[in-house]
Amino acid sequence: MSLIDPSQRQSAPTPAGMFAQTVTQVQHFTDRLFRFRITRPASFRFRSGEFVMIGLPNATKPVMRAYSIASPAWDDEIEFYSIKVPDGPLTAHLQRVQPGDTVLMKTKPTGTLVLDALLPGQRLYMFATGTGIAPFASLIRDPETYEKFAQIILCHTCRDADELAYGHDLVRDL
Repeated sequence: MSLIDPSQRQSAPTPAGMFAQTVTQVQHFTDRLFRFRITRPASFRFRSGEFVMIGLPNATKPVMRAYSIASPAWDDEIEFYSIKVPDGPLTAHLQRVQPGDTVLMKTKPTGTLVLDALLPGQRLYMFATGTGIAPFASLIRDPETYEKFAQIILCHTCRDADELAYGHDLVRDL
């Protein structure tokens, strides 16, 4: 995959059906996990728990992958939590993004792991492994979750204890 030189990214045309958004923050948790935040288009609407296709600008057709949106629907930015795949067609490059870089995002989010698909109840159990915590990160930061459920239980498992840092930060900041 031939990426566009960072100095040329701003002048590259945005493909139809996509937003070109700016990276605002990057945090590396381990040599295998990181999160990043991008600006949010004023017209972009999503429900907490949905995912969207994202990619990086390149000289031909961007490589796009589905990423769960980790930020809640009310957030002014969009957050993603990702693994690092050294030879991955997207993550090999995505893991090197810096604030100011451009990320492409399709205009239409989708998904069924959303609050209106869940019946209200006493408890909501959420079980996640690794980066699978991302849609739950969105849901536990959405006030509507606490209107529908009296108790929220989030179980997050990983290979190594240091890979739990994102989940620890998430719960700490609630």
